[in-house]
Amino acid sequence: MDPQRLKEAYLRLDLLDERLTYKVRPKPGGGMVRATADQLESQMRDLAEYTIELKEIVRELFLGLASRPQK
Repeated sequence: MDPQRLKEAYLRLDLLDERLTYKVRPKPGGGMVRATADQLESQMRDLAEYTIELKEIVRELFLGLASRPQK
């Protein structure tokens, strides 16, 4: 296990949370307003960015668990 790699992945995850989670989290009591095409496109871009970055972070976590510590 490479603790430095795991730490870096955790920091990226924390940064992702601060930067984008509020954009993809459902609004309380939401869903009653019809979004415009531009709003939907923007939301899809945010969700795509969040998903791809999350996938990269999870991959880095697995690699950190499977690799030896760097010297």
